[in-house]
Amino acid sequence: METTPVTLTKQDLRRCWRAWMMYNLSSMSFERLQSYGFCLGMLPALRKLYPAGPQRIEAIRRHASFYNTEPQLGAIVNGMAVGLEEKRANGEPVDGDTINTLKVGLMGPLAGIGDSMLPGMLIPILLSIGMALAAGGSVLGPLFYIIAYAGIVIPGSWWLFMKGYRLGTGSVEMLVSSRSARLREALSLLGVFVMGGVAASYVKLSTGLALSTKEGVSIHLQQMLDGIFPQLLPLLVVLVTWYLMSKRGLSPVKAMLGLLALAAAGVTAGLFG
Repeated sequence: METTPVTLTKQDLRRCWRAWMMYNLSSMSFERLQSYGFCLGMLPALRKLYPAGPQRIEAIRRHASFYNTEPQLGAIVNGMAVGLEEKRANGEPVDGDTINTLKVGLMGPLAGIGDSMLPGMLIPILLSIGMALAAGGSVLGPLFYIIAYAGIVIPGSWWLFMKGYRLGTGSVEMLVSSRSARLREALSLLGVFVMGGVAASYVKLSTGLALSTKEGVSIHLQQMLDGIFPQLLPLLVVLVTWYLMSKRGLSPVKAMLGLLALAAAGVTAGLFG
């Protein structure tokens, strides 16, 4: 006796995507990280694909195992998992180990790609534009960032989710191919330029030290530095902070507290003007 194929509707897929995007980081632990968020994003599909019983329990356990990736770009894995579960429920030769292996194999590379493209490139660019718009206390800055980020990330993650659902494992090619690698390198380089512009525009530091010669001539150290290398002190602050954070593992909070303490001590001692 043939069984009627179970087909997920657009509404089912939207529920899966929405659950993942809203709750991917809502239940975090060092043991499982985003696993429960992933499982929650699979539940709308699992409830429809599998009747209550051993198959659904097995699928829930499968998707509650350790998982961690960049949430927005990682939505493509959710789409692929939903598509494979649909094929499995309809009798195609897809086993649970294949689905779990796919998730584990892709979460690391996609996390690296997503972290370099979003926190490493997109967010700094949007923040730099927002900071320029917010100069003088304008509310346009934060509004621009919120609207622009949501306008890019929300439709982008939905498109990736559907791409993964429709194309399955073949959809990963567009993220790991040589052409996409060159694009990521170009975008990363653009992010570096933007961060350099932000540092040059918003990091301010000058010294009020002055040197007196035997002839009674006073030489202002800041004027001398500006004649040799303008904005040298802000550049040194940025480079030292970057070195401590990237090479020595200094946390952002400790870096900010250290800069605050340095600024207070420097102003009190008359080193900074």
